[in-house]
Amino acid sequence: MRVLGINSLFHDPAAALIVDGRVVAAAEEERFSRRKHGKRPVPFSAWELPELSARWCLDRAGLDPSALDAVAYSYDPELARPADQLGLDDPWDRLRQEYAREAPGFLAEVLPGLDRRKVRFVPHHVAHAASAGQASPYPDCAVLVLDGRGECGSHLAGRYTGRRLDVLATQSLPDSMGLFYEELTEHLGFLRSSDEFKVMALASYGKPRFLDELRDHVGTDGQGRFRARSVPWTELAPARPAGEPWTEEHADLAASAQACLEEVLLGLARWLYERTGDRVLTLAGGVALNCVANTRLHREGPFDTVWVQPAAGDAGTALGAALHVAHLEEQVEAMPTAALGREWSVPELRAWLERAAVPYDEPDDIAEAVAEELARDGIVAWFQGRSEYGPRALGHRSLLAHPGRAANLERLNAVKGREEFRPVAPMVLAERAPDLFDGPLPSPYMLFVHDVAEAWRERIPAVVHVDGTARIQTVDRAEEPLVARMIEGFERRTGLPVLVNTSLNTAGRPMVDDPRDALECFGSAPVDLLALGPFAVRRAEVFA
Repeated sequence: MRVLGINSLFHDPAAALIVDGRVVAAAEEERFSRRKHGKRPVPFSAWELPELSARWCLDRAGLDPSALDAVAYSYDPELARPADQLGLDDPWDRLRQEYAREAPGFLAEVLPGLDRRKVRFVPHHVAHAASAGQASPYPDCAVLVLDGRGECGSHLAGRYTGRRLDVLATQSLPDSMGLFYEELTEHLGFLRSSDEFKVMALASYGKPRFLDELRDHVGTDGQGRFRARSVPWTELAPARPAGEPWTEEHADLAASAQACLEEVLLGLARWLYERTGDRVLTLAGGVALNCVANTRLHREGPFDTVWVQPAAGDAGTALGAALHVAHLEEQVEAMPTAALGREWSVPELRAWLERAAVPYDEPDDIAEAVAEELARDGIVAWFQGRSEYGPRALGHRSLLAHPGRAANLERLNAVKGREEFRPVAPMVLAERAPDLFDGPLPSPYMLFVHDVAEAWRERIPAVVHVDGTARIQTVDRAEEPLVARMIEGFERRTGLPVLVNTSLNTAGRPMVDDPRDALECFGSAPVDLLALGPFAVRRAEVFA
């Protein structure tokens, strides 16, 4: 069975393809269109479809739209109700619902040959759930979904048995932990439905002194649900105008909201465990990208294992919707990797370099060449293999640096044009991680935070956050042999088994995806070496 999954209604439009129960491709539209998050989550953009990523998915498999057995759209307008009936202030939401109802026709128009009768609507939170429970390595597991909103709700709790879902609880709007965090993001001067991760980072600089006040508005009910209505944020701390410096009050408010979110997650997880007795919890929805909350859930929650979908936000519902529909007809396989996007052959990469007319060389081993540059404290743009699905750079589209230089945090944030409080992440071989980091291991998708061992904090200061933690990525040498060789080469030269890894992009731009993006980023940012497949492009030679 051939199923194309589509997410498009709110934000982070994406496409994914399942063929004979196997995940073949998945990609976010932003990587093609070069618009951050693909579009803004407003009703007037709801008609926009991920046509570029959808066409690429089909091309990857050599399929014509007419060959599809189904298209799974991750929203069901028949389940929706008018926004005012849901307690939401969204006067143009009716336009969004109309676009959703017309999605089959829109899809048939952008994918010529597609029979619009093959489009199937999948409830939004069911799509999220499938992206976790059906994509994970665990056929039998509990699943928890929290985000801003779906058709009428903001939460789903359930369990998968043999990859089939049993829904145990849902939460109706307007109560929403995702909207709670989005409102705070906007109050703190960041971009709503985009910069929530900045609030999480800012929280580590504050103290949760407003937690009691927030508990008056947010909390669990002991029945698998919660209350989370609008908070009078200005009564707790003044709004921060965008671009203005943040204050201690702002950091404390962020810390309080973060602690409140964690309490709700723990309460929901404990209820779900009591109902299921499962040992594994899988997570999806935008809230599941909060790696600090995920770690507390792992440490204090009742489940032995917590698995988080790497594309936990709305982009992941394209994969989840496709898995859900495919599993109605056949068994589906777990997601094999997050590297599900585009790639280029060596001749294609060489052609890009020739076309760009830049000097380059082909070292005997690009991993060793990069290790040497990093040991000299150079910054490296690393472009290898298939691009990642989800917001994390996982060693395919990365900026790399020396972790032993404290100044490299500020240096990288300057290169990327980011706020000074934003952390960067360490990349470490899976077998070495327990020596340096305490937390959920392995951690291949960078979705948890770990305490850095005291003996290592001064040795790798660039990747240690202000609270002594780091959001690590563990590298399995069997799955990522090239990255493993690079890390080992760096350790031979420096004695440090860790590299700085952050996404290959600059502020406000999507992550680099194709060779043109990589060359543009290299040309506009002070990067010392671009490792484009087996080729090395050196700044000193390009700008000699």
